[in-house]
Amino acid sequence: MSSQKEFYQHTVRKTIRCCGIGLHSGAPVNLAIKPAPANNGIRFFRCDLPSDQYVQALMDNVIDTRLATTLSDNSITVSTTEHLMAALYGSGIDNADIELDGIEVPIMDGSAGPFMHLLKQAGKRKQEGLRKALRITKEIIYQDGDSLIRILPYNGFKVSGKISFNDELIQTQRYSINLTGDRFAKEISMARTFGYVEHVEELWEKGLALGVNLSNVIAIHWNRKTVLNEEGLRFSDEFIRHKVLDLVGDLALLGCPVFGHVIAHRTGHTQHLAFMQAIAKATDCWELIEMSQNGNHSALEQVISSTKTAGDILIPFFRPHPPQTAIATSPSC
Repeated sequence: MSSQKEFYQHTVRKTIRCCGIGLHSGAPVNLAIKPAPANNGIRFFRCDLPSDQYVQALMDNVIDTRLATTLSDNSITVSTTEHLMAALYGSGIDNADIELDGIEVPIMDGSAGPFMHLLKQAGKRKQEGLRKALRITKEIIYQDGDSLIRILPYNGFKVSGKISFNDELIQTQRYSINLTGDRFAKEISMARTFGYVEHVEELWEKGLALGVNLSNVIAIHWNRKTVLNEEGLRFSDEFIRHKVLDLVGDLALLGCPVFGHVIAHRTGHTQHLAFMQAIAKATDCWELIEMSQNGNHSALEQVISSTKTAGDILIPFFRPHPPQTAIATSPSC
């Protein structure tokens, strides 16, 4: 991503707004992305609730990973955060306040592309605070059955993914990318979420996926050979590209740029969270650095106990929580 080349924190230059529907609720939702001060991180506000509370976009606040990544701090809950978080990460935005008038981030077209477009319209503003980053020094591995994620030392941020499906359309797909801003925008951001038609029908029967339609999901035909979307696929390997997109969006919940090569096979949101927790606990396999233009990144003191929770280990270093502040005017289309 662009942040690997930029030493200072960035926020959006101006407020930008959009409207959409929730993938699972089917309810309309308005969203605003607003500038925020240095060391603020990404915060989600619910302006449909009688509260000025927010939830910080950090792994310690993840409460559900079954159908999407859901954040909560017991006062407010925000779901389906992964595509917007991927767009913020891919755009090099460290600090922003996100306002919603519903529980879900709008699904838009099922990719991060519309959010990338919004962020480009908003522009970026450099801030005085230097970036802090997580630099991997030794391999870290997490495995759960057939799911495997590992991260290796690497001078940059690289993501390699592999999926294997027992059908003619997807089969086995691999994709690897060095995450610069330009490459993220061109190669990953437009890849859409996907699902089998019968699985979507099962979710509908349970009152879920109420916002799913052919404009925001790739619907895989019952024959497993084609998709129902008239326009077809945006990439021949759009499925693995979207999996990489989801992984980037979830890893953004570490709260800072990462220097490492992530390799993932058959993973989803649940494994992504467990992997981040494994990283946090492997304190002898990474170091915290403060970026500097002279190339001599300074390692931050690691006063860390391996008995602490994952959130206790990482969060105080990366994102000191600023004071609670009242939210601004509710977003509108």
